[in-house]
Amino acid sequence: MPLHEVRRNRPCSHDNEALYDICFRTLKLSTPTCGDLNHLVSIVMSGITTCLRFPGQLNSDLRKLAVNMVPFPRLHFFMTGFAPLTACGSAQYHAVTVPVPELTQQMSDVKNMMAATDPRHGRYLTVAAVFRGKVSMKEVEEQMQNVQNKNSSYFVEWIPNNVLTAQCDIPPPN
Repeated sequence: MPLHEVRRNRPCSHDNEALYDICFRTLKLSTPTCGDLNHLVSIVMSGITTCLRFPGQLNSDLRKLAVNMVPFPRLHFFMTGFAPLTACGSAQYHAVTVPVPELTQQMSDVKNMMAATDPRHGRYLTVAAVFRGKVSMKEVEEQMQNVQNKNSSYFVEWIPNNVLTAQCDIPPPN
């Protein structure tokens, strides 16, 4: 697809290199299948659209999400991180309870990014973190503030309050 089409029509991108790396390194799959890659993309897209499909505090449609997160139209590519990463069908996939501090660490880890790039070689314009299930919003806000303080050199200073958080009471399906 030509780059101008990608710029116009794709708000979020995933690349196969990153997906394969996640399958090999994180999920410890020796021969990932297309089904494994599709599983990763589907759980990420399900997570991104959680607040659109269920009641939540963040945004009610993709246009609002893009408007609130994108300061300039040409800088609209979302780089997604996801946690916890589990293989489809694994025992972990069906019974995962991860504390908020570990979730925030995992979702900002390079190994959990769906694009084969290191965000530490650039700067974050905005960040949105969507949590699902019964979590304390106070703890979420504290942990996201810790992430921002710890990585302040990676956040642009000219966009105030550039970390958005949301929580959906409905947990991910098991």
